[in-house]
Amino acid sequence: MPQNEDSKASTATQTIKTELSTADWPKEGTVVEVTLMKKLPRKAYFDMGRFGTGIVFGAEVSNAREALRTVKPGDVMQAKIVALDGEEGLVELSLSEAGKQKLWALAKELTESGEVIKAKVVGANAGGLMTVVADDLKAFLPVSQLSLEHYPKVPDGDRTKIAEELKKFIGTELNVKIIDANPRTNKVIVSERETLSANVKELLAAYAVGQVVDCIVSGVADFGVFVRFADNPQIEGMIHISELDYKLIDNPKELVKINDPLKAKIIDIKEGRVFLSLKALKDDPWAKVADFYKAGDTVQGRVYKFNPFGAVIALDHDLQGMVHISEFGGQDEMKKALAVGEHYPFMIDQVKQEEKRITLKLAK
Repeated sequence: MPQNEDSKASTATQTIKTELSTADWPKEGTVVEVTLMKKLPRKAYFDMGRFGTGIVFGAEVSNAREALRTVKPGDVMQAKIVALDGEEGLVELSLSEAGKQKLWALAKELTESGEVIKAKVVGANAGGLMTVVADDLKAFLPVSQLSLEHYPKVPDGDRTKIAEELKKFIGTELNVKIIDANPRTNKVIVSERETLSANVKELLAAYAVGQVVDCIVSGVADFGVFVRFADNPQIEGMIHISELDYKLIDNPKELVKINDPLKAKIIDIKEGRVFLSLKALKDDPWAKVADFYKAGDTVQGRVYKFNPFGAVIALDHDLQGMVHISEFGGQDEMKKALAVGEHYPFMIDQVKQEEKRITLKLAK
């Protein structure tokens, strides 16, 4: 009995599957070269050589409309094998996915090589710049990865003003390096700072950990302060918020502003980056805390901030104490009893110099 059409198609599909499974390269998910045979309004057929005929159809026709619009029969293209038994029993192909896969492969290669490439800026927000690299790959350039020259010089680190400054770059091109490319999360991160790292590494060879340098504040962020070296403006360093002072700092702009001159101590030099400290040049107030405070003393203190554990209280001698939330019963009760910025009398419950901790109670 002759085979019916469905049986023939099934046999052909099985043959293709067998050949594809035994061949070295063409499997589902593989990008292959194909030749356009014929294109119709809602589908296109491709010659896959000894692997038969491939088809692009459905939503993929719309996804790949630009690519299909410019090709003619006989043109060779790259396509990704989506399924071995697709529409009409043919190998289902994707042109757009092949393009994406090719771009991600290029992104990985550029990340590993560290090659400097062009990034066209297409958008901006307070966090950084939206760019396009490698022809059609979207990439994000965080504001912290901008060069000193392009970092927004905004007083007090106002996010709205930062966004306005960054919008000036829309339509321009910047030299960048890809520092992270993750196809799973569909994120590419680029850096302009990294393009300068080789030269900066050479300049940093003249400096050493422990050295005190003159700096100028070039940027203020929630997590710390950017500074440039006064005698070598190409070098930009970071002072983390924890290195600004011995006391708790809620926001770096409480202590510094753009263009402030500073003296800072180099505490680490690593991979072309330099980290500095302001508090390393200050006397540690906790070293003499026993000279100022002891358990049972009543002192005046200003409420600096609330946190989930209680209230941080600013004391004299550049020290801070904590009133635990259990003293009030809860957040609402604490905020009824205290107001940020106001002064109150407190009794010192404990002074633990090694732990750098002063425990307070609201004086009655």
